[in-house]
Amino acid sequence: MKTVLLIDDDTELREALGAYLCQRGWEVHSAADGDRGLSLAKQLLPQVILCDMYMPCGNGFRVCAAIREEPALKAAFLVAMSGNMFDDTRRNALEAGADEFMLKPLQPRPLLELLERVSAAREGKPIETTPRITSTPPPPVADSTSKPVNFIRFWGVRGSIPTPGPTTIRYGGNTACVELRADGELIILDAGTGIRPLGMELMKEFKGEPLAISLLITHSHWDHVQGFPFFPPAYNPKNQIGIHGFEGAWASLEGVFSGQMESPYFPIGLQQMPGNIHFKELRELEFKIGKVRAEASFINHPGVTVGFRFNTSTGSIAYLPDHESCFRMRSLSTSQGPVKPEELAFARREDEKTLRFIQGVDVLILDAQYDVEEYRSRVGWGHSCVDDTVELASRAKAKKLFLFHHDPAHDDDKLDVMVAHAREIAAWHGNNLQVEGAREGLLVPLVANAPAPASKSASP
Repeated sequence: MKTVLLIDDDTELREALGAYLCQRGWEVHSAADGDRGLSLAKQLLPQVILCDMYMPCGNGFRVCAAIREEPALKAAFLVAMSGNMFDDTRRNALEAGADEFMLKPLQPRPLLELLERVSAAREGKPIETTPRITSTPPPPVADSTSKPVNFIRFWGVRGSIPTPGPTTIRYGGNTACVELRADGELIILDAGTGIRPLGMELMKEFKGEPLAISLLITHSHWDHVQGFPFFPPAYNPKNQIGIHGFEGAWASLEGVFSGQMESPYFPIGLQQMPGNIHFKELRELEFKIGKVRAEASFINHPGVTVGFRFNTSTGSIAYLPDHESCFRMRSLSTSQGPVKPEELAFARREDEKTLRFIQGVDVLILDAQYDVEEYRSRVGWGHSCVDDTVELASRAKAKKLFLFHHDPAHDDDKLDVMVAHAREIAAWHGNNLQVEGAREGLLVPLVANAPAPASKSASP
């Protein structure tokens, strides 16, 4: 019997593709997450396994690697699938053990032809595989003496690399780090170089009292983890620091943090830090940090990258520091030739998932690294232009938008221009969206049942 196991958290895809293959003589089994998929693979020993790369409860890279470690599954033909066009997605999937990589939306006929070749190979015929995509361009490289109970505060707002100097004084030059205080929890979003001044402020504020800190990591690119070795609370044995994030394609979350502190890169190893540091690799897209309800969503950026949403007693916050519109990326990418209508339809659906994730949020912190002209030469780098960012925030009916992940080449004056342009776009949409440029030291109160008050802007 020709058997195929479909592992994907997209219910619509599982149902449609399952029905299509059943009509053509295949016995189809399906799973909605990585753990269930791996369990079914061991139980059923299917001829073919189709596995999505970005899922809860075990991402596809880890599932592929685990399948290849199972002796009973050595003969299974493993097809990795993803709507993520970035070259490292394809490369990492093949390195994890996939025999073939197919870009979503799947084309039914090529997929069926591949499956039939696999089935025929059981009778001794060789299988020919041809990767479906080619390479895409590589990615490019405060104080308030009286604080509200619930608030967010920006400590690092740059992308890619720190940019200290006289031209970045007003917005700041540290890489990504945001503090969230809500419902008794101290939550830190990403550990770019901004985490160092945050740590110094925490030590001064709490005067040696034990701290319980939850550090959430969106992804493991260096500008989001590089500050942790300089985080003062990590050197106090009284403090409890839980580091939360989704497993990467290869290294574990702990492996990423320890790797950057190995000799000769850093004189102190992760295990030598006196603080009580615990790593928790998230597997579900919904979880809680104390009383704060948190959600995650995979977003369009190289590597395993998520955005976070927090629902607190005094408002909601969404944090998507690195994200590119799937539709814009597909429609402007020329490396794959003409874009097919079904590919654009798929890209729109992916963008709709992000839209639903941030729908109605009170405070939205969103990637706006480029202006329109810059973006034209940076399609596929995993970041947004300010026009797309404002449009997404307007469609989501967000109340307040903070432009984030400022380009290292943008000085304060350039960012003033981008903020002014963003406000013009928001006014054109006519939905009362407040727009600010994220800047270091800016504290934003979270007030129940009331819009966030206008803060002082760095723009004139």
